[in-house]
Amino acid sequence: LYYLRNGERISVSAASKLLSNMMCQYRGMGLSMGSMICGWDKKGPGLYYVDENGTRLSGNMFSTGSGNSHAYGVMDSGYRPDLSIEEAYDLGRRAIVHATHRDSYSGGVVNMYHMKEDGWVKVESTDVSDLMHQYREASQ
Repeated sequence: LYYLRNGERISVSAASKLLSNMMCQYRGMGLSMGSMICGWDKKGPGLYYVDENGTRLSGNMFSTGSGNSHAYGVMDSGYRPDLSIEEAYDLGRRAIVHATHRDSYSGGVVNMYHMKEDGWVKVESTDVSDLMHQYREASQ
């Protein structure tokens, strides 16, 4: 609708604000949601976190879900602004493995995507248990 009205795509910031406003209407109704909105617009790349209360944060790195506190430990210790693409993928994988190992509600299949200027690319779809075995073998 935004495109039809304005003749251009909605910005990442505006899309996240739209979701945030929608969630504010349902505040206090027992919803549980943590969502990331990412994309490229005229200003460049954008990443936002929006939760069930309408809280909206802009940043360069977020984790959602029940294991997010465990994932943040890995991400905070390994993140650098100059990470190569492969290093960033590896950091994401390690954060997911650590969260899954420490949180009984995390796991299953991980779908990793890379948001680029011209659209998203699916990097991989991997079972977390396979990732755990890969990292265990690599550390031995």
